[in-house]
Amino acid sequence: MNKNKPIFEHYPHILHGGDYNPDQWLDTPEIIDEDMRLMKLAHCNTMTLGIFCWQVTEPEDGVYDFTYLDAMIKKIGDNGGKVILSTPSGAKPAWMSEKYPEIRRTNNMGLKEFQGGRHNHCFTSPVYRRKVKEMDERLSERYGKNDTVIAWHISNEFGGECHCELCQEAFRDWLKNKYKTLEALNHAYWSKFWSHTYTSWSQVHSPSPIGENGMHGLVLDWKRFVSDQTIDFMKHEITAVKKYSDKPVTANLMRLFGKYRFDGIDYRKMAKELDFVSWDAYPIWHDSGEKNEYASIGLNHDIFRSLKDKPFVLMECTPSLTNWHEYNKLKRPGVNRLSGLQAVAHGSDSVLYFQFRKSRGSSEKFHGAIVDHCGHENTRVFREVSELGKTLEKLDGVVGATTKSEVALVYEWDNTVMLPMVQGFHKGDVKFSETLIKHYKSFWNRGINVDVKGYDDDLSKYKVVICPMMYMVNDSFIEKIENYVKNGGIFITTYMAGMVNETDLCYLGGFPGGKLKEVFGIWNEEIDTLYPQDSNSVKIGDKSYKAVDYCEIIHAEGSKVLGTYESDFYAGMPAVTVNEYGKGKAYYIAFRDEGDFLNDFYSEIIEETHINSSLCGKLGEGVTAHSRTDGENEYVFVGNYADCESFFVTDKKYTNVETGETIFGRHALAPYESLILKA
Repeated sequence: MNKNKPIFEHYPHILHGGDYNPDQWLDTPEIIDEDMRLMKLAHCNTMTLGIFCWQVTEPEDGVYDFTYLDAMIKKIGDNGGKVILSTPSGAKPAWMSEKYPEIRRTNNMGLKEFQGGRHNHCFTSPVYRRKVKEMDERLSERYGKNDTVIAWHISNEFGGECHCELCQEAFRDWLKNKYKTLEALNHAYWSKFWSHTYTSWSQVHSPSPIGENGMHGLVLDWKRFVSDQTIDFMKHEITAVKKYSDKPVTANLMRLFGKYRFDGIDYRKMAKELDFVSWDAYPIWHDSGEKNEYASIGLNHDIFRSLKDKPFVLMECTPSLTNWHEYNKLKRPGVNRLSGLQAVAHGSDSVLYFQFRKSRGSSEKFHGAIVDHCGHENTRVFREVSELGKTLEKLDGVVGATTKSEVALVYEWDNTVMLPMVQGFHKGDVKFSETLIKHYKSFWNRGINVDVKGYDDDLSKYKVVICPMMYMVNDSFIEKIENYVKNGGIFITTYMAGMVNETDLCYLGGFPGGKLKEVFGIWNEEIDTLYPQDSNSVKIGDKSYKAVDYCEIIHAEGSKVLGTYESDFYAGMPAVTVNEYGKGKAYYIAFRDEGDFLNDFYSEIIEETHINSSLCGKLGEGVTAHSRTDGENEYVFVGNYADCESFFVTDKKYTNVETGETIFGRHALAPYESLILKA
C-alpha cells in the first residue's frame, strides 16, 4: 500500500495548534505578542485564522481593511508557524444584515430572523453570495500565494436552513429538475393519501409546523435540497478562493454518530468538493452513562477518513472542556494526549484545538483553550498540550500514512435522515446511531481497523460488510449486496432492512424488499416494538441473550436458523439466520441486542475470516490499538481508555517511537496512558 502525498506538500508535518482569534485582542497588542511566545512553548506550528473577522476586514460596505490579517499572518510566519486561512462567511457583520435584510434567514414558521448567532444567513440569497464572493476573491488575491498560508478553511461548521421565498423558488426548481413532472412528484410522495395531491408547482412549500410536515417524501427531499444548496454555496466560495490560489481547501464538518450529532448535510457529497476532509471532535469524556463514547469517536474519525480514503485533519477539539455539553467535565490528566493520538491513529494528520486563548466574554468564554484567562503557561492543560506537541514532532513518518481495513460499516445519509421520521416502531428515536456504534465497537475493542462506506462505494475488497438498520435502500444497492455475497463476501444486516425505496415508498411483496429476501433467505412478517421495561430473550446454542426495543418476527426461507426467541407469542421463531448465497454468506439479526450477543457473534466472524488486529497479541480490558502504514513501516497506537491500570501483550517485537525501547510480551498501561509503536 502506497503512502499518500502529504495534504500540505510543502509542510509534511503533523499539524498542532488551533483556532486563533486575535481580533478580540487588537486593543491589547501585548497579549498578541505574548501569544507568539506561548505558541512556541506549546509546540504549536499551525493556527486557523480569520473565521470571525468579517467586521474587522470589511467594517462597512465596500470598505476593506486587511491590516489586521497582514500583521497576524506575518507574525505567525515570523514565529515559525503556518496559517490555515478561513473565509468569514459563517458570521456576517451586523451592518450587512441591516443594509441587506434579504440575507437573514426565515424560519419554518415564516418569520424573518434577527441578526445574531452564527450561520443565520440565507444560502440562496444573490446578495449574500455576491458579498461572500467579493470578500473571498480579495482574500485569495492577497494571500493565495503567501508561503505562510497552507490551506483554505471555507466558512465554519456549515448548517441550518432558510425558508424564505428565494429558497422556496429554488426548492421548486430543484424538484422540477429531479422529477420533471408533477405526476412523478405526486407518485413519489404518494400524495393521494389525505388528498394532498399537488396540481401546481407553486403549491409545493417546505415542511412547516403550520403546514405540511407529514409527507415523508417531501420532508426528505427538503433535507436533500438544503444539503445540496449548502454544498452549492460552499462550491461558490471554493471557486472564489481558487481564483488566485492553488492551496487546498476544506470545510470543518461535525459529528455524525453519538450524542450531540449533526445530520443536516450529506457529508459524502460535500467531501467530493473538498481537497481534504476536516472535522470538529468534542466527545463526552468520563461519563459512566456514555460507555460507548470512546468507540463512537473512533467511528466518527473512521468515517471522515473514509470519505476520501485518505488522511483527514482534526480541525477542532478541546484540550480541557467544552462549554455546551450538558455537563462540561474536565479531561483527566493524560486524556488530551490519548484523544489526540486516537485521532492520529484513525487517520488524522493533525491535532488542532478550539481555541488557543480563551475569550474574555460572550458564550464561549469558559470553553477550553490552550491559554487560560490567567494568560501564562503554568497550567496543567498548557503543559499537556506542550508535551503532546513534542510527541507529534516525532511523527513526520506518519504523515500521509494509510489505514488498511478488511471490514466496512455501511452508513448512508438518506437512511439516517429518514429513520427518525418513521411513524411506527419507536416514535422519535429508533437508536440508529447507538446501533451503529455497538456493531462498530465489537471491532474497535479488538483493535481492528474499520472503513465506513456508502451505498455508492465499492465494497468488493472487504471480507465483511455490516449495514445495520438499512431501512431505505435503492435498487442499485440491493444489486450490489447480491453481487457482493455471490462473490464470496460476508454481509450482515439487522431488523428494519429493505423496507422502503429512495422516495420512502414501501416495497411491495414483503420485507426485505426486492431480491433481498432471496439473498438473506428470510421474510419479515411483523416487527414488535417493545416498551422500555419490556424484553425478550434469544437462545443461541446453550446461551441466552437479552433482546430489547425491537424483535422482528421472521420466517426462514432457505436460510439456516442460528437463534430463536424464547418468549411471547413468537417463541421458537427465528431471531438470527445465515444464508449461504453463491460463494458468500448473508446474516440477518432480527432483534436489538442489549448484552454480549454482538461481541460473541463478531468473535466467531473474525475467527472465521481471519481478520487481523492492529496489534499482534492481546489487548487488556479498556485497551485498544489502531494502525497506519506507509507501505514499509507500520505505526500502532495503543491506548488505555480505562480509569484503572490495564495491559497489552505483544507476540512480536515493536519499537517505542518516543523512547526507542523494544516492546515485547506483557506491558502495563496506567489509566489513559498511550504508546506509539513501530513495527
